[in-house]
Amino acid sequence: MHVNEVLSDEMVSRQVTVRGWIYRARESGSLVFIVVRDSTGIIQVVVEKNSVKQEEFEMAGRATIESSLEVTGLLVKEKKAPTGYEIHATSLKFYQIADVFPITKDKSDEFLLDIRHLWLRSREMTATMKIRETVLELIRSFMKERDYHEVQPPMFVGASVEGGSTLFEVPYFGEKAYLTQSSQFYLEAFIFALENVYTISPSFRAERSRTRRHVTEFTHYEAEAAWVGNGEMMDLEEELVVYIAGNLISKRREELEILKRDLAKLRNIEKPFYRYRYEKVIELGREKGLDLGDNTDLGEKEERIITQDFDKPIFIYNFPTSLKPFYHRPDPEDRSHVLNHDLLAPEGYGEIIGGGERIWDKNELISRIEEENLKPEDYQWYIDLRSYGSVPHSGFGLGVDRMVTWLCGLDHINKVIPFPRTIRRLKP
Repeated sequence: MHVNEVLSDEMVSRQVTVRGWIYRARESGSLVFIVVRDSTGIIQVVVEKNSVKQEEFEMAGRATIESSLEVTGLLVKEKKAPTGYEIHATSLKFYQIADVFPITKDKSDEFLLDIRHLWLRSREMTATMKIRETVLELIRSFMKERDYHEVQPPMFVGASVEGGSTLFEVPYFGEKAYLTQSSQFYLEAFIFALENVYTISPSFRAERSRTRRHVTEFTHYEAEAAWVGNGEMMDLEEELVVYIAGNLISKRREELEILKRDLAKLRNIEKPFYRYRYEKVIELGREKGLDLGDNTDLGEKEERIITQDFDKPIFIYNFPTSLKPFYHRPDPEDRSHVLNHDLLAPEGYGEIIGGGERIWDKNELISRIEEENLKPEDYQWYIDLRSYGSVPHSGFGLGVDRMVTWLCGLDHINKVIPFPRTIRRLKP
């Protein structure tokens, strides 16, 4: 049985068997107290000298943290036990007595990254991985309810989406290839067949940023939809974030509590979100003491300061054209701005979504590519999409790791990725 199946009044006074690893252990005379963990939770086991074989009691006394074992015994309700129940052992089977576990209290974050293959076993990482899994499940159920199709774009690409300086170049049979920064261009191709599409895939950015929200490999949830404008896409994202936050509380309350997340802050994630034009956000930043020009590209520091006092996410829309990539559609009424948006999480977390309306006129797209001093021939197939029945369309990209960091209330993106990759870390 799993531990969570045992933690029930219905199981009291019944014989149960659980398997797992030693989370904590202490000896007190003729008693050994062992806290056993498995993938579902923890439970205290009381090993009394006269209730098990002598050999089993001796092994219980010298068993180390992370030793693997199977316990059989009587389930008893006990308020003082960590989870309100404990097993009074009648037999123990040890699979392995572990070496001395290298992780002890107060180890540094850097050390925990060095031995991430072992830190995954911690209650904090286990909780985070379950929350992450549930967020992905909620994304998929949300999109399915709205008739979006999940697709699988390629990871090897021949041209950049976000900029050549952040590309990882890889050899490809005598040609240059790159690890994808974004699947957006390919999703745009899919809409002409499936109309509404999304993908959850890794993306790679060779950014040298060392902020709390940057990694070189991240999980990217991207969507594109035909016949949809910038405002409608913002509405969809708002519904999505509310849906995820609300359901996460009911589905992963225990895990959020392990991480000491303030659930009241998640309950406050309701429509409507704040919506400000770019210029208004610049004003808000200046009011908070930031030295911002009229065309400042907001970074981690600026977004952290601007959002730290907000209680709900904030949409920033219609950025200056000069700040955004060529594919964003200029506002027909003000071509100095584009029809785009970023969604910033509150509490200082900053951007979790970037999206907007795409240029769907072929000649306008070529013109914008040339304005950015890029070569149209490098984007020929992407331009070609506009030659055969082009339609208005919009999309977005959501950083799953950033979103989970915010939802968990953690202070660094490294803490929600099982094996994070940064400019300084490639192992384990």
